[in-house]
Amino acid sequence: MGSQPSPAISSQPAPLLTVTGLGKSYRRRPVLRDVGLQAYPGRVIAVTGENGSGKTTLLRICAGLETADTGTLHRCAAVGYCPQEPALFDLLTPAEHLALFAGRRAGAAGEGRELLASLGGPLQARTLVRDLSGGARQKLSLALALLGRPELLLLDEPYQGFDQGSYLDFWRHADTWRRQGRAVVVVTHLLTELDRADQILELRNLAQGGPRE
Repeated sequence: MGSQPSPAISSQPAPLLTVTGLGKSYRRRPVLRDVGLQAYPGRVIAVTGENGSGKTTLLRICAGLETADTGTLHRCAAVGYCPQEPALFDLLTPAEHLALFAGRRAGAAGEGRELLASLGGPLQARTLVRDLSGGARQKLSLALALLGRPELLLLDEPYQGFDQGSYLDFWRHADTWRRQGRAVVVVTHLLTELDRADQILELRNLAQGGPRE
């Protein structure tokens, strides 16, 4: 008998996040239904959709901050989550935030300062968060999400309040994260930027139809 050819071995890496058949309702009002998503290393996924289509809800579920009513979710990587509305402490400075979130990880606070500087974020020693602009607060929130170099980034419109230069810088950073092999899931309502993503997940208001990818 002749030898049988060996089966082909796929070079595709395993996804860092897999969502299957995800559904979520609030007070019997469906927000998400049968949503599927796979986030692979080295890929940027743009999540788009009109208001009320469940974009923020999806990211909160993926980050473990909410639970789905139906479906399954599997993560196999550390997560960095940047919410649409920064969850910061008004009476702390940016440096104090970095120290707090870095904890006892060696060098993490210094890494955070470098990240914040690369984003053009606020580094003034005595400035409290309550005195920062919306864009500066969002840059701090993004830097905190990146602490520890998580492999899976969940970013909910992370450039809110950015000026044009900072906005373009964000997408340059996203390209760097892609090259580093991270999986980036970013909520965006700016359809002109979809060519920057490797994959698009479009969510629709369930009153007008379900999600499509």
